[in-house]
Amino acid sequence: MIPTEDASARKREIEEKLKQEQETLSFIRESLEKSDQLTKGMVSILSSFESRLMQLENSIIPVHKQTENLQRLQENVDKTLSCMDHVISYYHVAKDTDKIIREGPAGRLEEYLSCIAKIQKAVEYFQDNNPDSPELNTVKARFEKGKELLEAEFRSLLMRYSKPVPPILILDAIGGDEDMEVQEDVMLEHLPEAVLQDIICISAWLVEYGRNQDFMNVYFQVRSSQLDRSIKGLKEHFRKNSATSAIHSPAVQAKRKETPTKKTPKRPGFDHDLRGVKHLSDDKHGAATGKDDVLDIEIDSYIHCISAFVKLAQSEYALLTEIIPEHHQKKTFDSLIQEALDNLMLEGDNIVSAARRAIMRHDYSAVLTIFPILRHLKQTKPDFDITLQGTAASTKNKLPALITSMETTGAKALEEFADSIKNDPDKEYNMPKDGTVHELTSNAILFLQQLLDFQETAGAMLASQESSSSASSYSSEFSRKLLSTYIYKVLGNLQLNLSNKAKVYEDPALRAIFLHNNYNYILKSLEKSELIQLVAVTHKKVESSYSELIELEIQNYQRSWLKVTEHLTERNIPAFQPGTKLKDKERQIIKDKFKGFNDGLEELCKIQKGWAVPDKEQRDAIRHAQKRVVSEAYKAFLLRCENISFTKNPEKYHRYTPEQVEVMIDKLFDTSA
Repeated sequence: MIPTEDASARKREIEEKLKQEQETLSFIRESLEKSDQLTKGMVSILSSFESRLMQLENSIIPVHKQTENLQRLQENVDKTLSCMDHVISYYHVAKDTDKIIREGPAGRLEEYLSCIAKIQKAVEYFQDNNPDSPELNTVKARFEKGKELLEAEFRSLLMRYSKPVPPILILDAIGGDEDMEVQEDVMLEHLPEAVLQDIICISAWLVEYGRNQDFMNVYFQVRSSQLDRSIKGLKEHFRKNSATSAIHSPAVQAKRKETPTKKTPKRPGFDHDLRGVKHLSDDKHGAATGKDDVLDIEIDSYIHCISAFVKLAQSEYALLTEIIPEHHQKKTFDSLIQEALDNLMLEGDNIVSAARRAIMRHDYSAVLTIFPILRHLKQTKPDFDITLQGTAASTKNKLPALITSMETTGAKALEEFADSIKNDPDKEYNMPKDGTVHELTSNAILFLQQLLDFQETAGAMLASQESSSSASSYSSEFSRKLLSTYIYKVLGNLQLNLSNKAKVYEDPALRAIFLHNNYNYILKSLEKSELIQLVAVTHKKVESSYSELIELEIQNYQRSWLKVTEHLTERNIPAFQPGTKLKDKERQIIKDKFKGFNDGLEELCKIQKGWAVPDKEQRDAIRHAQKRVVSEAYKAFLLRCENISFTKNPEKYHRYTPEQVEVMIDKLFDTSA
């Protein structure tokens, strides 16, 4: 059992807890009631706020919409006013731009183009919106006027600032100064930079907006004239400075090195003193230029003009690409170069025609004017082809046609020259009285020597006339063989003609001297130049052949002395003992031998003293050999007759000592003796 006190205490504890719980529950109830009241108050407030918001919205939204409409109307009004201003401005364009358009674009191109742009927009507006308005015609007329003035300014700038390139600049550009070790690439400025930019600007506008190609015609006409004038100016520069240029001209200097000191007279078939071969004599002062030097200047001038054309044309094309639209550049360039190119080709044709006329007159040396030109044309042809890319076929073919014409003419001249050497008439009055070198020989050798400077060109000339398949390759080896064969042919024709000419001489000895002199001259000339190596390409024994011919003619000459030395032989001399008295017949035989020797010696020395052997070495050798033969025979004869008494006046027959005979022979071939 639980004690009573404990139970009472337990009961009080429970009652206290219950009382606390009841109080807590009462508090919660009160709190809930207050919360419900607050909730009802908030709901009431929110409901009232919502009601007021709805009322506000119903009031504001119409006002907002009205405001938006008013703003839109304002914007439309502003846009309309702006458009009106813009449209009205088109009606004032003609008036606003009138002064600038009338005064033209000179000096204010940018401002002028801006005005043109305004006019163009006005034209577009009226065409789109009011095509029947009179204002359209006004702005159209103003636009056309502005375009005309731009075209006029284009022409004016081109004509005012386009000047011929000075000859000195052209020579620098093409490397005319051959003394310079390194040639600098000289840039040619055809137009001032500021002017060029204006021209480019006008060109671009005319292409894009002007829709007119007339300015391209203006361009090529003006620039074509300047190109032609530049080349003519270079030609005139050569003409004016011909005296000085003749002294310093590479062509003249190169040829003077080949100039022989011996001057040959004129003859039919070699008019104009072998033009291009013979030049001024070796005058120390070089006082004046000869006509051949003047011709050399003309050749140099043409060669430089060809190079100048290529350089100037390249420069013109570079300028043209900045100004002319790309799809019109080749055609415009083709038109631009025609006048200068045609003039050069015409001059080349004139050179060919002059050579042809000279060939018809049998002046074959005139073909030598073609060689340096033809060589230069061939060297320049690759640059020509590159420069003329894109031009018409007729333009591209002009240079090849000129080259072909020159090759054909040159080849014909070479062949006819060879035939003329063979067929040169044997005229007695034209033969050298002293048996010296015939001018046909000297002229022929000079002509062949001149070919040495143009071996490749001359070989190509001959090859161009060959129809064989091997000729089609035009190899340098093939051309060299043809030239070698040609030179050998000329030498053969010359030898044949000389043999025929020699028959004009009645004296066999003079005939031999003549042939000896000519053969020796040919051989020495071949040896002194490269002709011997060139001939040896196809005929290796030509040197020995001429040596044999020379030796043969020396032997033929020596036979002339047999009529002298035959009197010194022991034939018919009677046998006798010293002191034996000779019979009259025997004495007469010895007298006749002395007389025959003396008369023959005097006659030959007198005749042959007037003959010529120009080569000192050969002259001395012939004299020495003849002295030895005659002197030995004479000494032996004198020794044989030493103790023979055949006359009371021995000095009458024994006129010369062996030494005197040698002195007389030493005076052979010496007209001054």
